[in-house]
Amino acid sequence: MNVAVRAVSPSLVLLLITASFVMAQERTAPARPDILILMPDQMRGDCLSVLGHPVAQTPHFDGLARNGALFRRAYATVPSCIPARHAFLTGRFPQTTGVVGFAGRPITVPTLPQELKKAGYATALVGRNMHQIPAREGYGYATQVLGSTYIDNDQYDRDLRAAAPESGGIRAVVERLGLSFNGWEAKAWPLADELHPTAWVVQQATKVLGEASAKQPLFLTASFYAPHSPLFPAKAIFEQCLAAELPKPAHGSWVDWPSLSPVGDAQQHRVRLEGATLRNAQAGYFAMICQLDSAIGPLLDAFRKRSREAGRPWLIVVISDHGEMLGDHGYYRKCEPYEGSANIPFLIAGAAELGLVAGLRSNQPVCLEDLMPTLLELAGAKVPADLDGISLTAVMRAKTKHVRDWLHCEHADCYSQEQAFHSLTDGRWKYIWRPLDGAEQLFDLDGDPREERDLVREEASHPELLRWRSLLVEQLRHRPEGFSDGEKLMPGRPYPALPRQRR
Repeated sequence: MNVAVRAVSPSLVLLLITASFVMAQERTAPARPDILILMPDQMRGDCLSVLGHPVAQTPHFDGLARNGALFRRAYATVPSCIPARHAFLTGRFPQTTGVVGFAGRPITVPTLPQELKKAGYATALVGRNMHQIPAREGYGYATQVLGSTYIDNDQYDRDLRAAAPESGGIRAVVERLGLSFNGWEAKAWPLADELHPTAWVVQQATKVLGEASAKQPLFLTASFYAPHSPLFPAKAIFEQCLAAELPKPAHGSWVDWPSLSPVGDAQQHRVRLEGATLRNAQAGYFAMICQLDSAIGPLLDAFRKRSREAGRPWLIVVISDHGEMLGDHGYYRKCEPYEGSANIPFLIAGAAELGLVAGLRSNQPVCLEDLMPTLLELAGAKVPADLDGISLTAVMRAKTKHVRDWLHCEHADCYSQEQAFHSLTDGRWKYIWRPLDGAEQLFDLDGDPREERDLVREEASHPELLRWRSLLVEQLRHRPEGFSDGEKLMPGRPYPALPRQRR
């Protein structure tokens, strides 16, 4: 029998080979991971029991650190809520976006949730908003279930009124307790624990998790208000922390302590917290963190279970927008370059299929802007070429240890002109410059992690001081404010006035 053999064109052979390769890649590459972001508000980077904190007990956060990566030198490049959340959403530095202080603006570039949504993700935000402008604009979050502690008639306030009509809503609860939304006073939560804002965020996030289609990867941000003021933790946890031996705040030898008032200044920013006032503030703050960590356990379990049942890997991230000075160096609140304010928790853990090293610790300087390229890469999505953030995937897979040589942080004046700063850090050294009067500070974070010894006037540190000053001169040389003339730093050049936004 004669069989006719047809010649196959080279182009067809190439097409068949390419198709086979793509199919093989699809069979071996892990599915796009479900992503859960846990975002406390105003949580210090040192408040993890895995780091040896004596009061803040965080077993769930610790478990993520042991099974993933902990970036110990992670920073908010502008340590206040509006610019920090802007940086998280955009992956861009404040120098790029112009959001260098407590004043927001509409986002005009692709955001992290928008890019993930474009890549096929369901996207949801539960809890604390991202200071979006306009307020209801999701910037890629297709589902928003918003709840705060200071807004009447958001979803949490409505749910609280329905469950406890006698409460009068969340603002009424805060007012009856005699608390403020930025103060250091602390009182026990007066209602059932399951009605607390922290518990509500977990409940709503778990509900979103259960209602999301398993056929679609999920990007879920659970945004908590804790441990931000008002400090009203659950009664049992508050009492435990009050009875504990609390750590002493950092006392820099460079601080003019006699000039500080124990009742604070008009902005509740400079204050000499001491005695029962200090103990109450610390216990309230640490208890809010303990309560948050305790509450997230069921959410973590439900999230990982959903991913396993859908045949997808999971990825969990823990970050905060900025920290809290909590009495360190005579400061309360944020907006400062010191570790209490600028340093944040930064944990990333994932399923084994993602190839992330368990128990990795890094002292490389990283920031919120790094999350967008990292998560997009791990999700197999396109990473915009003009991001300022750097993907940390190679570090987490032990392919490199280096992220960047140094990181620039800043803040326009917020509480006062004296508060404006620029700082540089490589994870060991930190250099601070105040544009109002040109004051400088230099700290060795390895030898002095509490920043209690300013090295500026120590002769042995002079070469290091000159090096960091020169780096900042170059970093600021093209800034429109005139902070640098390219050869030296120029004090007395103020930031332009920023419009205030209610927090």
